[in-house]
Amino acid sequence: MASAPSTLDGRDEWKTVPSARRTRRRMLQSLVLFAAILVALVVVLAMGAKSALEYYLTVPQALAKRATLAGQTFRMEGIVVPGSIQSTPEGVDFALRYDRAVARVVEIGNPPQLFQPSIPVVVQGHFEGSTFVSNLIMVKHTSSYVAAHPNRIADAGGTYKP
Repeated sequence: MASAPSTLDGRDEWKTVPSARRTRRRMLQSLVLFAAILVALVVVLAMGAKSALEYYLTVPQALAKRATLAGQTFRMEGIVVPGSIQSTPEGVDFALRYDRAVARVVEIGNPPQLFQPSIPVVVQGHFEGSTFVSNLIMVKHTSSYVAAHPNRIADAGGTYKP
């Protein structure tokens, strides 16, 4: 008794089942690829989170850490000292105060329109010697800052009167 061919053209085609070794190797390669992608994703997210969490130091904090912060970009908060603003060809030169600590700031570029004496600002830049060289001045122009931090403005000696 002859057996019937398994295909129409009469050829027997055997289905091959992958060996356990080949299956494990493919699974291991997939796991390594997944792990590499996961590590890359974690690194990218950590770098993004670090820059997003950039906070600011007050003038006394920044002056106390000036030696370790030299050349490093960070943000510093204070109140613009009245009578200290001087226009320069590059931008503006002024003093920033918080409590009794005062730092000289040289802004490279144009300050924002709301920049004026006796207002709280955050400057971004780095120390060059004893001078803070800034490339960005951020002026808080709403009452939400004062409402959220009433003691910070009053303690710094600003013009805000609670």
